[in-house]
Amino acid sequence: MQKLVTRFIKDESGATAIEYGLIAALIAVAIIVAVSAVGNSLSARFNDISANLS
Repeated sequence: MQKLVTRFIKDESGATAIEYGLIAALIAVAIIVAVSAVGNSLSARFNDISANLS
């Protein structure tokens, strides 16, 4: 039983998976923010072009 507990305490594979998950989440948030900013800028540009054509 003691060997099982010692092996469980030394096992870091779960921590590594959590770290990779956090990195993936941060990358996803960065992509969402970037796409949102570009989308808003592009929308404003098309609105300006539309107003000038009218």
